Amino acid sequence: MPARFRPPRKRTLAFAAVASAGLTVAIATPALSHGYTTSPVSRSLFCQRGTAKNCGEIQWEPMSVEGPKGFPQGGPRDGTICAGGNGRFSQLDEPRAGQWPATDLTSGQSFTFTWRHSVPHATSSWRYYITRDGWDPTQTLTRAALDPQPILEVKGNGKEPPSTVSHQATLPARHGRHLILAVWDIADTGNAFYQCSDVVFS
Repeated sequence: MPARFRPPRKRTLAFAAVASAGLTVAIATPALSHGYTTSPVSRSLFCQRGTAKNCGEIQWEPMSVEGPKGFPQGGPRDGTICAGGNGRFSQLDEPRAGQWPATDLTSGQSFTFTWRHSVPHATSSWRYYITRDGWDPTQTLTRAALDPQPILEVKGNGKEPPSTVSHQATLPARHGRHLILAVWDIADTGNAFYQCSDVVFS
């Protein structure tokens, strides 16, 4: 090949190498994550902070607990609810003998639930469920352990929320250790985000 054609060939090979490297980076980079609860502090966030140990992958991405929506009729199967049915985050489903870090609450008082959205999505609703009196915190979470009616449901009307969203509700009468399940339903996908928070009522 004449010498005058060699520089373009080198440039082409260089561009190909850059494109190949870029493709490799794109594949290796995890997908953007989405949202978690900060009040009450969720298991995911306690793991990210290091307050809860031996949490696996969720410690690096507390906002990624995404699973099928439709709860309670659909969604994650019993025993996998806190992880959103995602096996990568199965540590969130472990009861840990009822010893997860917990937030102190008071029955009958007003409380502000808060979500942190790292990537906002068009929203159908946010819902907050709580376990019944007499539930066993040493067992994995099931639908039967929860009151069928949420403490609070807030409609999203298909709009994208801001990065932080707060919802106020009056807490029901409870005593001792309980679990609150927060569900963020996405309007334009088949998924929702699930967050479990351990709480103790004084």
